[in-house]
Amino acid sequence: MADAQTQHPACRWDWHSGKLMRQTLTSLHGPNLSIAGFLKQPAQWKNSVLGVFCFSAEAVDKQVQADIGVPCMHVAMQRLDSRDATCEVWQGRGQLTQGRRGDIYYRHDDDVLFGVIALPEALFEADAANTPLRQATESAYRQIFALLDTLRYPYLFRCWNYIADINKHSFGLERYRQFNLGRQDAFLAHGRDIVGNVPAACALGSAHGPLTIAFLAGRVAPLGIENPRQTSAYQYPQQYGPRSPTFSRASLVRLEQEEVLFISGTASVVGHLTLHPADVVAQARETVTNIRAVLGAANRLASQPGFDLASLQYRVYVRHPVDLAQVRAELAHCVGDALQAVYLQADVCRQDLLLEIEATAAHPLASVSVQRN
Repeated sequence: MADAQTQHPACRWDWHSGKLMRQTLTSLHGPNLSIAGFLKQPAQWKNSVLGVFCFSAEAVDKQVQADIGVPCMHVAMQRLDSRDATCEVWQGRGQLTQGRRGDIYYRHDDDVLFGVIALPEALFEADAANTPLRQATESAYRQIFALLDTLRYPYLFRCWNYIADINKHSFGLERYRQFNLGRQDAFLAHGRDIVGNVPAACALGSAHGPLTIAFLAGRVAPLGIENPRQTSAYQYPQQYGPRSPTFSRASLVRLEQEEVLFISGTASVVGHLTLHPADVVAQARETVTNIRAVLGAANRLASQPGFDLASLQYRVYVRHPVDLAQVRAELAHCVGDALQAVYLQADVCRQDLLLEIEATAAHPLASVSVQRN
């Protein structure tokens, strides 16, 4: 059973006027703040927040987690372009409802649900077929699907997966491949598609900590988008593991007032092969080329085509901190002065990938019919 839930008012804090304003047009992806900056915001503004991501090299104190007061995913990742830990804010509209079910903390408005789950692998014992990570992943996604079925937010828009030691081998198999086994186990167990219209996602290696997953879901089916330059991840050949990854290259979501584009973790892969394995600048350039291709595919489906590199908010994962300056310079060259990016140190799902980039954008929605379950 879900815990007792609490209601929150339909307001948004206006940064320029310093006043609490009624909401009209919203964007899910809110500001990036320091943890201290988030904690200083007024309670009225916090009540409009669906959830936050906290990225910091050090563990976040449990009291700080409690003070944040909304579903919070903490990931042990160093921010490379700032000394401050980062709080990335996702915002709702209308009345927000908060609760807990099993290991998931969540908050939702009428259209979108944000949830967070963290499962230590120590809770699971290895057997001949199932590693602790595989079991933790299956358990996490089974809980996610059960929650979405219960609350009637059946469609996963976007998942973020963070796995300690993602490239290491244990029990005879790379940990990322163990994760892919567990994820697909849960999708199949709940009758979910594992090809075609699957959610946007990323999977990155954190410095330490439990398997941690955040997700956005809703009541309208997203449009899965693939990259014509790449083999769909769910169709990768078996050389990449016994089960293919279960994600689309992007998802386009038509909400009541806006259209949101979620671009999955994107890297220097063409077809299914890594390009430029030892050249971080060339990998950055190839990654942007892939993002451009995804934008082209998205604009063919969008109600108002116009997604471009300058309209995106980027999260950039860099394997080696020493590469930061080169990566920033190349992205600035490709995107221009409008570049909005946060840079984090992370291991990428393939050993020969030196960076991965994900992105989000939102546009006002043209007059289209949105059907809900």
